[in-house]
Amino acid sequence: MNREDALALLDRPAGEIFGSDPAEAVRVYHRMARLLHPDTGADGAAFTRLAAKWHSYGGGETVTITTRRHTYEVGSKLARGDLADLFEVAFDGGSAVLKLPRDSADNDLLKRETVALRQLREDGDPQFLPYVPELVESLRYDGRSGNVITLLEGFHTLAEVKAAYPDGVDPRDAAWMWRRLLVALGFAHRAGVLHGAVLPEHVMIHPERHGLVLVDWCYSVSVRRSAADPSGRVPALVSGRASWYPPEVPGREPASPATDLFLAARCMTYLMGPKIPGPLRSFARGCTLGSQKKRPSDAWRLLEEFDELLERLYGPRVFRPFTL
Repeated sequence: MNREDALALLDRPAGEIFGSDPAEAVRVYHRMARLLHPDTGADGAAFTRLAAKWHSYGGGETVTITTRRHTYEVGSKLARGDLADLFEVAFDGGSAVLKLPRDSADNDLLKRETVALRQLREDGDPQFLPYVPELVESLRYDGRSGNVITLLEGFHTLAEVKAAYPDGVDPRDAAWMWRRLLVALGFAHRAGVLHGAVLPEHVMIHPERHGLVLVDWCYSVSVRRSAADPSGRVPALVSGRASWYPPEVPGREPASPATDLFLAARCMTYLMGPKIPGPLRSFARGCTLGSQKKRPSDAWRLLEEFDELLERLYGPRVFRPFTL
């Protein structure tokens, strides 16, 4: 790599410059820094651009992003998602999370999330808004479409819950999580949005408060078909989770509420593992039939049936403390 090569790379998104291997990313950064440092006679502006790219990738200290609404101080990388990185940001409204795709080719998926979160807020029942993240604003940075979302403190993904309970969560604890997941989906479906990727990494619970938030709406589908998205299909599969999906998703067929309910049931059977009692296993089996038409498609009606089943199994509902 020479100086001209390094300058040309600066026109690409950070994810394309540094790649997915952290060790190689550091080597690329240091190589470019040596070539573009002002001490070598290079233009100082090029080194500043390199520093901004490295910050956005997650390798630097703090970078500032200014929009018409806010000024964000971007801090450390909080997590690496399936297609985007999450960064902590501070702004005049407090703390939030900046979600940026690693590859600008995924900008369309971040835009789907923007559309979904706005539709849920505008058309959904306000009492259920705590079940979904709050969009602060969408923005453009380094050739990528990003979303700034309110920070969820004290929440853990179902994947983290499973890691804490590898032998399976007590079904009585999994019951409140399943109930709240059905509420979140009932709210979303009534507002005209299918989530499209109800997976353990995208379902977050607050153990002490028994709260639940359904995150990552990048794979969402609007029930209201539009010229921009007439297919009704889930746009992509989450890497490493292909076997979780119902047949209509890999088959590139239109999704439906039954698609989300299938995935929700998969999440909960995964969470309980061998501890799942027979009646709950049968309930989940009915939600995961191969044919969409044979599966439940109304989350609210399914919640009523679930509550009746729980009462037969465990009697009247009581609050059970849950810890991680």
